[in-house]
Amino acid sequence: MNTGPTSTPRRNFIHHAALAGAALFAPAGLFAETAVKKVRIGVAGGRFGLQFYWHEHPHCTVAAVTDLIPERRDALMKTYQCAKSYPSLEEMVKDPDLDAIAVFTDGPLHFAHAMLALEHGKHVISAVPAVMAATAAEALEQARRLADKVRQTGLTYMMAETSVWRQDFITLRQMRAKGELGEVISCDADYMHPGLRTLFGSAEKPTWRYGVPPMFYPTHCTAFLVGLTGETLTQVSCNGWGDGDPMLKKNGYGNNPFWNETAHFGTSKGTAFRVRVWWEAPVWEGEYAIWHTTKMTVDQHNRRLWAPGGGQGKDDAGFAHARSVPTVLTETKWWRTDLLPEAMRHDSGHGGSHTFIAHEFISSLVEQRRPLVDIHAALNFTVPGIIAHDSALKGGEMLKIPVIEA
Repeated sequence: MNTGPTSTPRRNFIHHAALAGAALFAPAGLFAETAVKKVRIGVAGGRFGLQFYWHEHPHCTVAAVTDLIPERRDALMKTYQCAKSYPSLEEMVKDPDLDAIAVFTDGPLHFAHAMLALEHGKHVISAVPAVMAATAAEALEQARRLADKVRQTGLTYMMAETSVWRQDFITLRQMRAKGELGEVISCDADYMHPGLRTLFGSAEKPTWRYGVPPMFYPTHCTAFLVGLTGETLTQVSCNGWGDGDPMLKKNGYGNNPFWNETAHFGTSKGTAFRVRVWWEAPVWEGEYAIWHTTKMTVDQHNRRLWAPGGGQGKDDAGFAHARSVPTVLTETKWWRTDLLPEAMRHDSGHGGSHTFIAHEFISSLVEQRRPLVDIHAALNFTVPGIIAHDSALKGGEMLKIPVIEA
């Protein structure tokens, strides 16, 4: 494979099909091995980047790795059985033998590193979020520039959002495609992650997470609705909570004052959508949602599915109501099926999603189609959180979410 940024074979390697709306989120097809050249990928980021099993995919080879820390570079080389490493992503993207770059670097670097890879003619898969900056205005500008660059180059961009590949969410998407789920009436999504202080660093030596606004990291939640229905988030009112901790008084995000943010989104379909991203509270940990539809309620956290069929009952005031019947929400382990190549049929991180993410990216290149979470979906997951944080800073003011053409 020629990976030069101006080579005709390289440009013809991927063609973006015209996909829109919910059709973008159809269930993944079955895996079928074909005689194709392997995608030569370079992996950047020796922490989270270790977890995606690229070397197990029959159509992929890890041809180079990089991390600024030598020990992490060594871990990448060992994990992916790769003999070539670079001291930085900036050096690795110049490698003419690479087809794609996996960007698993620090959150605020995703935009710059994705842009650099695209400028050097490489396809990109990036960890979440797609963009992140000190302020909402800067992050929005990043989103516009990234969308423009993907459109101009014709290269593939995919965001490695885990929520759309969790095992029960694959089931939900398939139920919706078959008409079994009904229309979504409302959705509540939570990303509860108490205990992150250990990753924040200190005022003297802050990490990129130090003081990061919760809604700058919204995709694990927004994907639970947008990734199911394909609708667009159009407006938001958000409230934040903070306790005056020194971390919330001076940080690199416009001195973000909030530990927790709770947003109420309006959508293009009129769906009620409440999202909570909380860093600091005595709460359960996890990423999950409750979907209320015209046919059932699906409670991912408590693993319950409620459907009609219980007949008539009375509430505690004596008024009649229809009873729903609860059943256990069983989880199909899709990673055991031929939705994945045989070598990748094992459990992986974030609810079994990591192997699916790797397979989706490589398959999208081989099959010359857009990936499930392409640039359009990535920004539809990311940008609403940016505006939500701006709303929280303005005391919950209802704000319009701009449409960024992608």
